[in-house]
Amino acid sequence: MPAKTEITRADILDTVAFAAIRKEKRTEISALKRSRRIEVGPVATLYFESFDTMWWQIQEMLYIEKGGDAQIDDEIAAYNPLIPKGRELVCTVMFEIDDEKRRRNFLSRLGGVEETMFIRIGDDEIAGVPEADLDRTDEDGKASSVQFVHFPFTASQVESFRKPDAQILIGFAHGAYGHMAVMPDNTRTALSADFSET
Repeated sequence: MPAKTEITRADILDTVAFAAIRKEKRTEISALKRSRRIEVGPVATLYFESFDTMWWQIQEMLYIEKGGDAQIDDEIAAYNPLIPKGRELVCTVMFEIDDEKRRRNFLSRLGGVEETMFIRIGDDEIAGVPEADLDRTDEDGKASSVQFVHFPFTASQVESFRKPDAQILIGFAHGAYGHMAVMPDNTRTALSADFSET
């Protein structure tokens, strides 16, 4: 079955129904997220999103904020763009530094990092495309600690990605953060299911 690419109101449970399955679903989503998480360099963690992770995020926001029916459309509009649409992968990037002063100094040198992400399959490179909702590097060149990046694939790149023996690298080509990591095979397998077009 092709991956689902869009959440609608029909997918949303009311808070009572969600509360009844919340504990079980949290365990399920935590297990799902483990195979979709990659650390790149010392402080960047990538979380690859899917229909399921975004559904969970929306349900949690509705459960916690209790905005009722009026909140649903806003949450769907906010999170639907982060569900892979056909031939793409989408990740949330978090630069995680506990010390506030160190984090501020680090991010001040990281402007434009969202423009430098890539996935490399052999000699083939897929350039990351930042989510266009807002500019995540400010006018002073300070990057946001959270970034959202899309990776648009061609049909042949999807085919190469899905091969069990494929060596896949993911990283940043930024002057202040030039790090990359090998994608584990269990992650490659999990993300292969995100493609609903070949």
